[in-house]
Amino acid sequence: MHVIVEISSPQKLQIRRHTFKRLPGERHTVLHVWLEVDLFISSETALFPRPIEMKLDTKALRYLNPTDWRVLTAVETGSRNHEVVPTPLIANLSKSTVGDVQRSISLLAKANLIAKVKNASYDGYRLTYGGLDYLALHSLQKNSVVYSVGNQIGVGKESDIFVVSDDKGEQRVLKIHRLGRVSFKKGVRNKRDYARTKQQRERGAGSWMYMSRLAAVKEYAFLQALYDAGLSVPVPHGQNRHQLVMQLIDGFPLRQIDKVPDPAGLYADLMELLVRLCSLGLIHGDFNEFNILIKEEATRDEDIKLIPVLIDFPQMVSVDHANAEFYFDRDVACVKRFFERRFGFVSSEPGPYFEASKALVGKDGARRLDVEVEASGFSRKMAKDLEAYMKEHGIDGDAETAETHGSNSDHSQDEDEDDENHENDHDDDRNNHEILPDETPAGSGSFV
Repeated sequence: MHVIVEISSPQKLQIRRHTFKRLPGERHTVLHVWLEVDLFISSETALFPRPIEMKLDTKALRYLNPTDWRVLTAVETGSRNHEVVPTPLIANLSKSTVGDVQRSISLLAKANLIAKVKNASYDGYRLTYGGLDYLALHSLQKNSVVYSVGNQIGVGKESDIFVVSDDKGEQRVLKIHRLGRVSFKKGVRNKRDYARTKQQRERGAGSWMYMSRLAAVKEYAFLQALYDAGLSVPVPHGQNRHQLVMQLIDGFPLRQIDKVPDPAGLYADLMELLVRLCSLGLIHGDFNEFNILIKEEATRDEDIKLIPVLIDFPQMVSVDHANAEFYFDRDVACVKRFFERRFGFVSSEPGPYFEASKALVGKDGARRLDVEVEASGFSRKMAKDLEAYMKEHGIDGDAETAETHGSNSDHSQDEDEDDENHENDHDDDRNNHEILPDETPAGSGSFV
């Protein structure tokens, strides 16, 4: 593999891959890819990765015993009605002795899974994002969806991406929604939190977690519906609380691709995908180079075909949405603008247009995925709550970012995007996974 390293600025390191050698008998790749790594320089001029908030730390997972999990679950349960869960209530909900509860609370607080609130009028604790992470991972492990957690491979504005594997060693992607991170960074004090109860609206922190759960529920529901309908999306494997697990795609985000052999063909595939989504009753709402992966597949004549894979669905809406036409037109414009800027390609065909695409809904027995998703449990109220949150906090996906910054560089990057989760270089992750424990007490030796 030939690599050229170019320093484009003191804070940017750009690596261009010119050729990738494959196994004997396979063809060389047809892609030229830009990989950009964000770095920052400390006061000692040493290079370190950019710091990440709400970091997942799995070190304490192996040390939690069944009582610890019951206590942590009790804090989560009590958080539905209490900003600070009283210690006696934790003991009651966990069905544990006072001594066991105090020991577990000490361990959980030390691991930052729960936290004591200052100036509280009574003795109690609240659940942290770390505690929510552990509860979700524990449930995914019990359902054989995740066995070990590997390296973090992407960080988005409000999500973190990790490589994980199941008990057979199959690598997957774990996406952790972290709604609230953007607002915390900007110092925003939310005027209203779209949560389930008055108590949650008043305290705020619980509703961040609730919104993160809503985002994960919505994304998994749409991912499952699209996969069942035969669209090109990652295979969904599971979802719990604010986390979902999906197939690891061996491909590159479209934004990282420098050249393609047939821009017109790839453009046609993307527009066809947009129209098909609309015919199924859905508008992606964030259909752009940040949320489209490109993988290679060999054809029968030993040629290489580029296959677009669609990801990231928290902003997907129904064709009956009040702003559906706006979102559809914006999706089309994003693709057209990117192809003209990156590949110098301008289609001679007009459209596609929303009205013509919407007219295909329900034709020839086509399914209404928007209706199916609502029937699966993601209700209209949940959708309205999540949409209201995104509007309240200025989250408009990557489309606005692409419009604002796309013309500045042919290889524009969004440092906050989470699409880096599907790069090819994950061979070392198998040896770097943190094994998730079952409910066996610590020290039993049944896990690494």
